Amino acid sequence: MTDNTKKPEPVSAETGLHPAPLAYLNPEFLHSPDGRILRILSEYAEPLSRFRREKIQDTVVFFGSARFGPLDEAQQKLNALEKPNAAAPASQPGGNADADAMLKRANTGVEMSRYYEEARQLARMLTEWSITLPGKRHRFVVTSGGGPGIMEAANRGAREAGGKTIGLNIRLPFEQFPNPYITPELNFEFHYFFMRKYWFAYLSKALVVFPGGFGTLDELFEILTLAQTQKLAKKILVLVYGKEYWSKVLNLGSLVDAGAISPEDQKLFSLADSPAEAFQILKDGLTYHHLQPPAKPVPEEGPEIAKTLP
Repeated sequence: MTDNTKKPEPVSAETGLHPAPLAYLNPEFLHSPDGRILRILSEYAEPLSRFRREKIQDTVVFFGSARFGPLDEAQQKLNALEKPNAAAPASQPGGNADADAMLKRANTGVEMSRYYEEARQLARMLTEWSITLPGKRHRFVVTSGGGPGIMEAANRGAREAGGKTIGLNIRLPFEQFPNPYITPELNFEFHYFFMRKYWFAYLSKALVVFPGGFGTLDELFEILTLAQTQKLAKKILVLVYGKEYWSKVLNLGSLVDAGAISPEDQKLFSLADSPAEAFQILKDGLTYHHLQPPAKPVPEEGPEIAKTLP
C-alpha cells in the first residue's frame, strides 16, 4: 500500500496513542502559516506537471475586462430596459435617475460587447493557425484568467477552433467560477496572485491586452516593466487592442515629456483595432521571434518556460 492509503496501526497498549498523521496529510499543518511554503511550491509543481502531461510548450495570454459580455446578451438587456415600465417607476425616489443610469449602462454594454466578439474571433484565428504548426507540443495556446468577459471570449474562440485552451483562475472571496470553454485538464485555480502571475508570464510568447480595468492595467504594466528593464531573455510580444479605448486611458506621451520613460519605451507594444490586423501582427511576430530560425529543441520533460536574464 502507498503511504496515503495505509491504515493506522493499532493503538499502543502502553501509551494509548494512535500514530501521528503524516505531515503532508495533516490539514491543520498544511493550512497553517508554517505550511505556506508547501502551498506555494504546490502552485508551482502541480501546474508544471499538468503542462508537461498536456504537452503545452508556450502560450498567448489574453487580458481584458470581466464585465464585457457577448453581443446577444448585451442586446437582450438593452431591449428589456427599453420596454415601457421596464425600469424603476418615475414615482419612486430617484426613479428617473436610476432608470437613466441603467439604460446608459445597458447601451455601454452593447457598445463594449464588440471587444468580446473580437477577442473571440482573434483567439479562434490564432488557434486555427497554431494547430497547423509542426511539432509534438502545442504552440501558442490561448490562455486567460479563466473567468467571464474577455477571458471567456478568448477561451471560447480557441475552443471553437478545436484547440486546447488554458484558464488560470484565482480563488476570491466572491466566487469567480471558471468559464465553460476552458479545456478541463487545463483548468487551474490559484490562491496566490503572484504564482498565477508567474504562470501567465513564464509560458507566454505574447500578451494581448483588450480594454479592461485595474487588473488588466496591472498585468500590462508588469510585462512592460520586465521588458523595459530587460529581465526577459525571450521576446514577449505585447499587443494592445482597441485604439479608441486605450488612447483615452493611456497617455504615455505625458510620461515621455516628463522624462519618466524614454521615447523608445513606447515601442515595447503594438496597437491593433481589428482581429485581422491583430492576428497578422501576432503571426508575424511569433514566426520571426519563435519559429524562424528554428528555436532550440525543448527537452522532452517539460514546457518551454520563458527565461530570465541572470
